[in-house]
Amino acid sequence: MSSTLDWFKSSYSAEQGECVEIAAAPAAVHIRDSKDTTRPALTVSPGTWTAFLPHAVTTRGPDGCPERSPRA
Repeated sequence: MSSTLDWFKSSYSAEQGECVEIAAAPAAVHIRDSKDTTRPALTVSPGTWTAFLPHAVTTRGPDGCPERSPRA
């Protein structure tokens, strides 16, 4: 599966950052750990991914990876 997908990291990820990578396909969005790409990816529907995005992180931590925004 993952060898035929076009994986990418967030533009907010630093070179040394340990973040996730995403590969979007027509029927699914695949998410994997960027520091161990041999492990199985998490696969969700495009609708689930779209619903998740508003809850995604918006700030970066000291390692350059995004981290959860504080709750208001």
